[in-house]
Amino acid sequence: MGKENQNCGVFFVATLFLWAVSLVFEIVFNGRKELLNVLLGFSLYQMANWVVGFSVSKEPLFVNTSVSLLHSSVTSASVMAVLVIQWMKVGLSAMFEHEQLFGGTWIGAYTALCFSCGYFAYDQLDMLLHHLYSGWFPSILVHHLILLVCFTLALYRNVTINYLVLTLVCELHSIFLHVRKVRRMAGLRDGRSIIVRAEWTLNWLTFFLARLGCHLIITYKLIKDAPKFGKGVEFPLALFGMAAMNLLNLFLGLDLFRAYSREEKIQQKHRE
Repeated sequence: MGKENQNCGVFFVATLFLWAVSLVFEIVFNGRKELLNVLLGFSLYQMANWVVGFSVSKEPLFVNTSVSLLHSSVTSASVMAVLVIQWMKVGLSAMFEHEQLFGGTWIGAYTALCFSCGYFAYDQLDMLLHHLYSGWFPSILVHHLILLVCFTLALYRNVTINYLVLTLVCELHSIFLHVRKVRRMAGLRDGRSIIVRAEWTLNWLTFFLARLGCHLIITYKLIKDAPKFGKGVEFPLALFGMAAMNLLNLFLGLDLFRAYSREEKIQQKHRE
C-alpha cells in the first residue's frame, strides 16, 4: 500500500475514532440510551461478518459484500415498512409536509436510522482494517463519512430523521449492486444468462428510481422548503449532504455504465 493510501487510511481512522468518542459521550454522559441501537447495529453486522467468515469464505471482500447485502436487504424492508405504516396512518400528502420531515419522527424511523448508522461505522472500520479501498481519497470512505456525520448529528438533535430515512430508499438499489459483486466473485459472469440480464435490468431500474430519482426529489424538497428551516445549521448541512450524495450517485452511474459496456463487449466477442 502506497504512502498516499496510508495517509488516507490514517485520516479516516481518526474521524471514525472521533465519531465513536462522541457517541459514547452522548450515551454515558447525556443519558441518551436510545443511541445504544447504534452500537447494537454495529454489533449485529460485525457478528454477521464473523458468521460469513467462519462458515462461507474468509476472503475479506466477499465477507464485506455479503454483510453489505444483508444490510441493504434489512434496511430496504425496514424503510418500506416505516413508509407504509405512516402512509396508512396519516395519508401520503400529510406525511411529506415539512413539519413531518423536519421535526417529526415516523414509527420505527429513529431505530432504523440508528441501525444503519451502526452499519456504516462497521463497514468503514472493516474497509479500513482490510484495505478494501483504493485511491488517495476513496469515494466509498467519503460516502460513509458523510453519512455518519449527517446521521449522527440528526440522531443527537432529533431533527430531519424522516428526511434521512427517505435517503435510505436507495438501499433498494444497493441490493443489486451487492448481488452483482457476489455473483461475479462466485464466477457467474455469463451475460447471456436470464438471471444476469434480469439483474442488470433491476440494477438500472432501481438506480434511476430508488437512488438517483429519490435523492433528486429530496434535494428539490429541501430547496423548496428552505425558508421553513430557520437559521440553524440543519439546512446547510442537509443541502451539503444531498449535494455530495448526488455527486457520488453521478460517479456511481458512470461506473455502472462502464461496467455494463464492458460486459456487453465481452458478450459480443463471444457471439462472433
